[in-house]
This record gives sequence, structure tokens and C-alpha cells, in this order.
Amino acid sequence: MESVVVNSNFWKGKRVFLTGHTGFKGAWLAFWLHSMGAKVTGVALAPSTEPNLFSILGLESKIDSYFLDIRNYEELSALLQKSEPEIVLHLAAQALVRDSYQDPLGTYSTNIMGTAHVLEALRQTPSVRSGLIVTTDKCYENKEWVYGYRETDPMGGYDPYSSSKGCAELVTASYRSSYFNPEDHSSHKVGIASARAGNVIGGGDWSKDRLVPDIVSAITKKVPLHIRSPHSTRPWQHVLTPLSGYLILSEQLYNNGDQFSEAYNFGPDDDATVTVGDMTQRFGEVWGDMSNIVIEKAPQPHEAGLLKLDSSKAKAKLKWSPRWGFQETIEKTVEWYRTYYENSSDIVHLTERQLLEFQQG
Repeated sequence: MESVVVNSNFWKGKRVFLTGHTGFKGAWLAFWLHSMGAKVTGVALAPSTEPNLFSILGLESKIDSYFLDIRNYEELSALLQKSEPEIVLHLAAQALVRDSYQDPLGTYSTNIMGTAHVLEALRQTPSVRSGLIVTTDKCYENKEWVYGYRETDPMGGYDPYSSSKGCAELVTASYRSSYFNPEDHSSHKVGIASARAGNVIGGGDWSKDRLVPDIVSAITKKVPLHIRSPHSTRPWQHVLTPLSGYLILSEQLYNNGDQFSEAYNFGPDDDATVTVGDMTQRFGEVWGDMSNIVIEKAPQPHEAGLLKLDSSKAKAKLKWSPRWGFQETIEKTVEWYRTYYENSSDIVHLTERQLLEFQQG
């Protein structure tokens, strides 16, 4: 089946409101939108790491960037209405499982009420035609099944982060049925969907408690790498893979909101669902440095051991597909970090080139 590429012409001149633009996925998405000529307003907390992709890509001068907390409804709503977006992409979140154990209330208020705030502000903004709420593959009630979760499987979540994302899905579904019902699309003209993606990797992530940043830190700083949960299985994909799905889906919500307002999974093919240990091994081999790998035996907070998505719906309805396989995903990720650490002046050009290569398949 021929897969669809992101339609750059559609995005040229579109007014886009993007939350979470200082994070790893958000910065890649802001850069991509800017490269297509979209007029982007970004809302997020200030970058939480140093270095960070937001600063490296010079996004502060490329988009209208605002640092504010989505838990502040009044400020968020005022800015969203002022920017008069046609399309809203909500990525802002407290996204770390371990942090959710340490600060459950902060996680719940950001991920549940923050999502409700975005949806309510969107509801009060007549210019909006398309709204996409991004959650996670961890929103599902995880039964450690060997097959992939489908969009109709129940929401759940063992830890505060996962359950907060399941709740965000319920809030989104309620707003859609109550205020943006596809059956009444001719009157409100707004398409609302949610997107659930698995683990993403790629250049520019320095978040704590993430595997690739930990590997890169171990290699570049020559310190031992303590692998967390080496036998856990995860669906690994390049960051551009789900982002392409978000863009394709947002365009369909804009043009055909009555037909596409529902939940979608965006995950890699089965060959990219591998253990943390195997992922570490492959990454080290591509980089050429397998030294200092240590298996961590200390007790860890509970995190699902087996988790993968069934993305058949996105492939069938959106004609979306993962354009890079597992090996190419690792190669592109290693290429980005090596370039950054060895010749950082080339990193923006490399990021542009990887975007182009991804689009070309």
C-alpha cells in the first residue's frame, strides 16, 4: 500500500497553536512546521535540560514562543484566542514515569486539567478547525499481552503518569462527544482526535530516565551505563514517524473532521518492538562503542514490561506508515548526536536534511 507523505503545501501559511514546543517531540514538530511555512505559536514551560533541542535549533527566532504553564487556564485561553489558530496540536505534558511517582498531583494537574484547559480554550476560539490531543501508548490498561493494543481497548494505567494519560483520553472523548460531535460537524466545523504513540528516539533528546540520552551520555562522557529494565519490550520509532502521523491526521481533521475525529495509534512495525537490552546493544554497535554497559539490579518503580501498539487503523484510514525501520532509526539517531558532539555548527543543516530524507522515504 502506498503511504502518504506530509503535505507541505497544506501547511504553508497555516496558523498553528502548538503546546509543548520546548520538549523533544515538540521542538522537532515546531521545526518541521516552520520549515513548511506554517505560522506557529508555541506554548510550554522553559526547556528543562541543558543542552536542549529548542535552543539548538534556534526556535525562539523561528516561531512565536511563550513560556507559560498550561495549568493556568486564563493565560492559556487568552493567548490561544489572541493567536487565532486554525490548528491546535497539544503535546505539553509531564511525560516521565519516575517523576509521576515523586509528584503525582503535579502530573495529574498537568496531564488531565492541562488537557481540559486546552480543549476548553479551543472551544472558545472560533478560528479553530482542527484539534489533536497527543497522549501515549501507556494510556491503555496494560495486561502484558503479546499482541498490540487497539484504539478500542480500555484505558488504564498502573502508575500516575500512565493513568493521567488514560484520563486525558477520556476528557478528550467527552469534549468531542459533548461539543464537537462528528454528527454535528456541519454546525461547529471542528475535528477533534487523539494520538497515541510509543517510545520515540532521535537526535536532540536529553531528558532524564530515557534510554538513548543515557547511552549517549555514557559514550560521550565515558562513564558506566546503568541499564534500567533490560528485559522490558518497547516499540521504538524515530520521532519523525509519529510526528508525520500527527500532521497527516491534523490535515484530515481540518478538511474532513466528521470522518476522522477519533483516536489513532502511531507505532512502529513489529521488527522495531525489541527489549531495552537489545536496543542498547544495537545502538552501541552503530556508534562503535560498547564499553561500560552495566545491568542495573536495584529495585525500580513499576513500569510495564511488555507493551506494543496495533497501528492498522492509521495505516488504513490515513495511509500513514513508519517510513524508517528500526536499523535506519538508530542510524539516523546516532548520526545526529555524533554530528552535534563532533561538529555542532552543522546540526541545524543535518536536522533539515534528515527531515528531507524522511519525507523521501
